Amino acid sequence: MLLVDTNVLLDVLEDDADWVEWSLRQLRMQAQVHELLVNPVIYAELSLAFVSVQALDAAISGMRLKFLELPRASLFLAGRAFVEYRRKGGNKTNVLADFFIGAHAAVLGSGILTRDPRRYRSYFPRVPLVTP
Repeated sequence: MLLVDTNVLLDVLEDDADWVEWSLRQLRMQAQVHELLVNPVIYAELSLAFVSVQALDAAISGMRLKFLELPRASLFLAGRAFVEYRRKGGNKTNVLADFFIGAHAAVLGSGILTRDPRRYRSYFPRVPLVTP
């Protein structure tokens, strides 16, 4: 299993000039060895690029991504990561999307396909990452 971060999916959906080739290549390669997943947080972030639930669901289905709910253990771990972030001087006042995604991967024992590994590496160092 491999969670696919929003930035990788948007590269493909928006045909990002700098990243579409890398992201498409990774999606194709990783799909051969992993079940590719999105969760409610990734879904919500992706929704900004769509006009309807149906259009987003069609895109997810077309990319052969599986939607997986967040278990409570992930939610708890995301909160704990946020507490650590605040203790280190972080100034955001709400739990960040990356914490939900990283915690979900940690609980699942899966990796994350992402172009932005900074927070994952800092707060979920045992989660395997596929990055540029």
